[in-house]
Amino acid sequence: MLHKVYAMGIVGLAMSAGEARAGERIPADVRKHIEDRVDGDYTAGIVVGIIDAKGPSYFAYGRADRDRKQRLDENTVFEIGSITKAFTGILLADAAERGEASLDDPINKFLPPEMKLPERNGKKITLLDLATHRSGLPRLPENIDLSNERDPYAAYDQKLLYAFLSGYSLERDIGETYEYSNFGMGLAGHLLARAAGKTYEQLVIERICGPLGLGDTRITLSPEQRGRFAQGHDGTKETDPWNLNALAGAGALRSTAKDMLRFLSANLGMVESPLSPALRRSHENRRPTGQPDQSVALGWHVRTTHDTEIIWHNGGTGGFHSFSGFVPAKKIGAVVLTNSTDDIDEIGLHILEPRYELQRIRKRTKVPAEVLDGYVGYYELAPNFIFDITREGNQLFAKLTGQERYPVYAESETKFFFTVEKAQLTFNREADGKVESLTLHQFGTDQKARKLGPDYRPPAPRVEVSVDADILARYVGKYELAPGALFDVILEGGQLKIKLASQPRFPVFAESETKFFYKVVDAQITFVKDSDGKVTSLILHQGGRDQTAKKIE
Repeated sequence: MLHKVYAMGIVGLAMSAGEARAGERIPADVRKHIEDRVDGDYTAGIVVGIIDAKGPSYFAYGRADRDRKQRLDENTVFEIGSITKAFTGILLADAAERGEASLDDPINKFLPPEMKLPERNGKKITLLDLATHRSGLPRLPENIDLSNERDPYAAYDQKLLYAFLSGYSLERDIGETYEYSNFGMGLAGHLLARAAGKTYEQLVIERICGPLGLGDTRITLSPEQRGRFAQGHDGTKETDPWNLNALAGAGALRSTAKDMLRFLSANLGMVESPLSPALRRSHENRRPTGQPDQSVALGWHVRTTHDTEIIWHNGGTGGFHSFSGFVPAKKIGAVVLTNSTDDIDEIGLHILEPRYELQRIRKRTKVPAEVLDGYVGYYELAPNFIFDITREGNQLFAKLTGQERYPVYAESETKFFFTVEKAQLTFNREADGKVESLTLHQFGTDQKARKLGPDYRPPAPRVEVSVDADILARYVGKYELAPGALFDVILEGGQLKIKLASQPRFPVFAESETKFFYKVVDAQITFVKDSDGKVTSLILHQGGRDQTAKKIE
């Protein structure tokens, strides 16, 4: 589940139905691209800002809510998600500058002495390991319950954080491998706040927002700020704000484009403040990520594609996406904020280095209702993996088994596209004109789904049944799907929970004594017993495939 004080003037003018505010220095192709995204319903609205030697300039297009009642501008408040990690890296650099902590301090220095912490081969996790995603800790803790999709991190408190940290066994050497970790950066924020005797938000306000004049960068919003808070969207669906509780340092902050440009100007050295040495230090200590042209600093990531060094971070929550980055050599920074899960990173990258290309925004066309009716029906992508195509008015909708229903838009009479995913559908006809299949275009592959007959009816929803705890206990253990890929099955509070490799742990629900299903993804598990009743393996059913994992302990 994880994506901004100068009181400088804004150059703006009123524009069209989207109520755009145009900064004179925002490139024309960027403005057009943003208008196309909003008008094409990829997102409700976008605010972009650039900062350079001439000062800030903004462009806003769309609305803060789908009903177009609240306009967007540089003072609209957005969730900035994982851009928070850059703030956490700066807090660490500042603590080092103050002599309160060293980057090489082991994390046990900042935790209760009685806590048992994960170590490996005699090495302890350090603050630097956390800030550069090389601690060996997973992306998310296994004991987080993500079933509340509207606010998945809210219930994850300090007690759960400490319980996971005390019981986790590292699966790789500390410092060996880059693995992006929301848990690790959330832990770093918690440790720095604990050392200072404050909450994470108090520490950010005191040591970053105060010196830089970031009056709208907060976790807890005032009533006035809540009035400027954009409504988040996942596709066309409105979402709830996210609250990160104990993992605040990984993604809890909210901010505005105006504040974020002040933040970037300070990182660019355009103004000096008591924080300047810490800002410069946060850009250093780079380590490889294993990805071409990308390394990691303290919380920040660094790209060097096109021979241009960009220091950046993005963020994503349940209803927002954000980008913040700057080019030290050019003294230019850019922020892009949207109240949608639509990935807008390419806009920020293109502003900072035009050789990063903007994707083509597909344009809609009208298709007669009688043509759309020919597409309505069920299409089998794989066994038990069915597209359900429906029509409401002149709008076609597509729902894939286990997923939500989304609108698809026509770019020709046979070709349609999603705005919530980078995916397209093509409807295929036989020689007589009858629709016989559709093709899903996604991730560079084409998958054909044949149209099922008019008598087809989808299977009934899965029904959860109760299974005795003694039977559930027999399924606990580890199952090898492939070398290095283990299913780890535990029983917790009468609930069976399964973790695959480094993925989060999810609950599974019984539909019989041996058959279980996930609610977070369209997948099922069958436990297999021998003639003596001993559990010998499990079978994962997903995407039309059955994969067996042998029980090894």
